[in-house]
Formats: sequence, C-alpha cells, structure tokens
Amino acid sequence: MSTILHAESSPGWGGQEVRNLTEARWLQDLGWRVLVACTPGSAILARARRAGVTAVPVSMRGAWDLASVLRLVGLIRREHVDLVNTHSSVDAWLAGMAARLARVPIVRTRHVSIPIRRRLNPVYTLLADRVVTSGEAIRRLVLAAGASPDKVVAIPAGVDLTEFPRPDAGERIRREFGLKRPVIGSIAMFRGSKGHDLLLEAFHDLRGQFPEARLLLVGDGIRRAWVESLARERGLNGWVTFTGFREDVPDLLGAMDCFVLASTRTEGVPQSLLQALAAGVPVVASAIGGIPEVIEDGATGLLVPPGDPKALAAAIGAVFKDSESARRRAEAGRALVSARFSRDRMMERLTTLYAELIGR
Repeated sequence: MSTILHAESSPGWGGQEVRNLTEARWLQDLGWRVLVACTPGSAILARARRAGVTAVPVSMRGAWDLASVLRLVGLIRREHVDLVNTHSSVDAWLAGMAARLARVPIVRTRHVSIPIRRRLNPVYTLLADRVVTSGEAIRRLVLAAGASPDKVVAIPAGVDLTEFPRPDAGERIRREFGLKRPVIGSIAMFRGSKGHDLLLEAFHDLRGQFPEARLLLVGDGIRRAWVESLARERGLNGWVTFTGFREDVPDLLGAMDCFVLASTRTEGVPQSLLQALAAGVPVVASAIGGIPEVIEDGATGLLVPPGDPKALAAAIGAVFKDSESARRRAEAGRALVSARFSRDRMMERLTTLYAELIGR
C-alpha cells in the first residue's frame, strides 16, 4: 500500500482545499494511505480529521522556513511516504525541498489561473517531477512560465455522479429558506474574484422582469459582510438568501433553477460548476480561466464576458424565458460531466500518474 502526503499551507477553506480533501478521501477509498500536512489551526486540519483522513499540523511560515523543511523530512521518513503532492506556494517550496532531501517524487498541483512570472520557477521545475493543473488554461500558464511540456498534465476535478441529481431535496431546501421560484443560485467563496457584487447588480436588474425570483448565495468568506451590505443598499433584503458554508451541495443545487458563476479573475475548472452540470441545472458563467473548457456557449450553458452585469442579467433572463433550450443545454452539460469529469475518470488518471512516479 503506497502512502501519499498532501501538503497544504493555506489556512483558509475554498475550492482548492475542498478538492484536496475530497481527493484524499477518494484515494483512501481506493486503498491508498493518505496523510495531509497542513498549518496548525487551518480549516483543512479540522475537516480532514472529521473526514477520517490523517492530518498532521506543521508550521509553514514562509518559503525559507528551514525548520519546517526538516520537520517535513522527518514526517516523510517516519511515515514511509512514497510521494508528496504540493498545492500552495509556501508548501510547494517547503514540502518540495523536503521531498528532494528524502528522495521521494513530487507532484505540484496548480489550481488557479493567476499568471506566473517567467523566471526560474523552481517549484515547477526543480521541485516537481510532474505538474498537475486543474484545466488546460492553467496548463498553458504553467508552460508559459517555463515548465517542460512533458511534465505538465491537466486533470480537472472530478464529480461523484452517484450524488446527483437530487430534485426531491430541492423542495426541502426551498421550504427551509422560504424560497419562491425561480431560484438563481451560486456556490462560491466570498472573495473579490468571485463577482458577487456583479451578480447582485444583475439580480437587481432582473427584478422587474421576474418579481418572484430569489437569489440563493451559498458559501462564506472574508467579503460576505460586504456583499450583505450591498444587498441591503439595493433594497434586496428578503430576496437574497445567504446560507453560509454548507456541505449539502447536491441538495442545494436541486433547489436552483439557474446556477451562476460570475467570476472576474482567477478560475480553473470550478468544482461547483461541474456539480451544477451533474445536477442538471442550467448554467450561466463568466468566460474566464478554465470555465470555457466546460461551458460551450449555447451548447452546455451560457457564457458572458467577465465583469459585465448587464450581460449576466440578459443570460439569466434567457434561461427563464426559454426553458426548453435551457433544459437541452443542461442535459448536454450533464452528459459532458459524465463522459469527461466523473470521479472514476479523474481518479484513474491521478492514480496512474502517482503509480508511474512511485514505480520510477
């Protein structure tokens, strides 16, 4: 039984951390032994332990924290780790150096579509035997930063299709929050790049055409209070529901008549987007990062230019005005996820990569 060490220095909780923990659980289900090295007090530390994944607190204060490198070397040797998978900038340096000292292979996962400066970039060259990106758009960014093409592979997040769809749960969610239909929904951390302010503006514009519409915002984060204040300023109290962080994503998607992702900057292939497609919900999303790899405009959803609330409102309105076309796009989206983004397909590619590196 091979042992994989995932290193995650991020203290927060978002799509990247969700994917890390989900894949750790799926690896365990397949018979792999998994450890997660993460910062003390981090969100993933507590959640991993609740999920039955062994999590080890390791202080990671910066890229040149040599004490952390030595602690990670000790962890790798003590636990007989066969491969290290790094995820964020700081842990890519620390766990990457530790893995090199311990002479075990390294996978560096790049989750976000923020451009990488062209220079030596050791975390993608010297401290990585392979680089996994969450989509082709991010793969191109890594290649542009100087990584060798034969070392970089795009493996987007996977979806457990057995959890979707959950239409019966949708009615329960609508009752829980007192929602009338149609329900516009979004699942995203409250960060500046997620475009919640633009979605509020678009929803405000739609109110004249669809006075019964409700907006369901799922998630938490540092900008939630600011978005709530914007909703109050626009007189949308009672029409916008903030759920906070929820783990019953399939149920929440079952309550939505249109899923929207209004991101303005960095995106890979978002897991919430794949889940919405798996649930058979019509999708409207920004044409940014890896989103166009999944949403073909007019075929599997509707794409809008990032940062354009008018276009966002028009696309959401089109979903409600032509429900038959929206249904066909949703069916095509679910078929796409089933064919290309299932849990089984993604895990087969990832474990094959791990096994190849460990075998070497």
